[in-house]
Amino acid sequence: MGKNKFENLDKLKILPNTGGNGQKIYIETYGCQMNVVDSEVVAAIMTDNGFSISENLEDANIILVNTCSIRENAEQKVRQRLNDYKKYKKKDKGILIGVIGCMAERLKQKLLEEEKLVDMVIGPDAYRDLPKLVEEAGSGQQAINVLLSREETYADINPVRLGKNNVTAFVSIMRGCDQMCSYCVVPFTRGRERSRDPYTIIREVNDLIAKGYKEVTLLGQNVNSYIWENKENNRKISFASLLEMVAKTSPDLRVRYSTSHPKDMTDDVLHTMAKYDNICKNIHLPVQSGNNRVLENMRRGYTREWYMDRIRAIKKILPGCGLSSDFITGFCDETEEEHKDTLSLMKWAGFDFAFMFKYSERPNTYAERKLKDNIPDETKSRRLTKIIELQNKLSLESNKKDIGKTFEVLVEGVSRKSDERLFGRNSQNKVVVFDRGNIEIGDYVNVKITECTSATLKGIVV
Repeated sequence: MGKNKFENLDKLKILPNTGGNGQKIYIETYGCQMNVVDSEVVAAIMTDNGFSISENLEDANIILVNTCSIRENAEQKVRQRLNDYKKYKKKDKGILIGVIGCMAERLKQKLLEEEKLVDMVIGPDAYRDLPKLVEEAGSGQQAINVLLSREETYADINPVRLGKNNVTAFVSIMRGCDQMCSYCVVPFTRGRERSRDPYTIIREVNDLIAKGYKEVTLLGQNVNSYIWENKENNRKISFASLLEMVAKTSPDLRVRYSTSHPKDMTDDVLHTMAKYDNICKNIHLPVQSGNNRVLENMRRGYTREWYMDRIRAIKKILPGCGLSSDFITGFCDETEEEHKDTLSLMKWAGFDFAFMFKYSERPNTYAERKLKDNIPDETKSRRLTKIIELQNKLSLESNKKDIGKTFEVLVEGVSRKSDERLFGRNSQNKVVVFDRGNIEIGDYVNVKITECTSATLKGIVV
């Protein structure tokens, strides 16, 4: 993900003002939706402490790069960017450069001392310390805080929202992850799971509704494991209960969520989705592999058969629900037959869309310590190509089935290919493009689908 732009909105009191004196901060975000939310949290903390957020690099006194460690190529992109900023800093030694997020936690001293790429290193649970760390870095001290927390959820912070359309927003409902998949670095960079107070979530959603937003996406590394307990009245709120609470805030608010873990996808969530029209009928359910031995090596906690049962339940309880997934090819010891098991599962499920990657070994994970990354890169690439080709075919087949149907679409922006066309998404999370006419961004419109590609539906407003 490239540059992020922020709009200053009304915010809750976060910390006493430490005197940012209007210094301008430029924030660049890479990685997942959780990183986007984190950048919004950082922007809120800093503006409340007297700093301002700049959309232009040239105007900034402070550069913050929000980083991702999920794959090696993601880290390499960030390193290249930091090297660019290091050269940029030589022209103006007063500029401060900071790394925040997952790479900050993982690389710590290396970024500060060995490579001297940055002035500040701030982990995902230390954003409240940023004003103080900026002050320390400005006086020439080493500024670092990468301590992980078992409590921090930033529940009291009303994020400064990204984007210009004021239509869709992300709302973080939990932080961290307890899954410990053998290939994944997230538990080490983001810490243990902790769920946010549901009433602060509802307050944030109501604030978004008041500001005119039409859609929220509830975010977590594994939203299905959300659980909040009020020990005073011994009440527990599950993800299904939270989903219902959010849906009830307004019938005109679309509700989405991401990401689900197959082992925690329960029928009560599906029945809640079926009960409320404003909960979008789309589920992203990462499977990673279609082979049981590979899934066991990945420590995913489910089998191929369990996953297929969850897909059957989705199709039974939510007919017409959009389905997407994640795939990792070339994991340790994966054979050609095991790769074919993934292809066969894809064909059986008929996914509308997927994120597809070659396995990338990450430091300190179980796979890095106990398994061998022994699949040649050319084999990984060949298998990935097969997966991509199949998914493109499945996506086209799925979209062709929608020709002639009419969908309610929330208009999100102007088409990249033509200013005379707009785009939005239907409930199934498919992108729909149509002529602009007198329609405004943020409107709901009914669009009849007339043609498609593997990536996009095209139609006319009816």
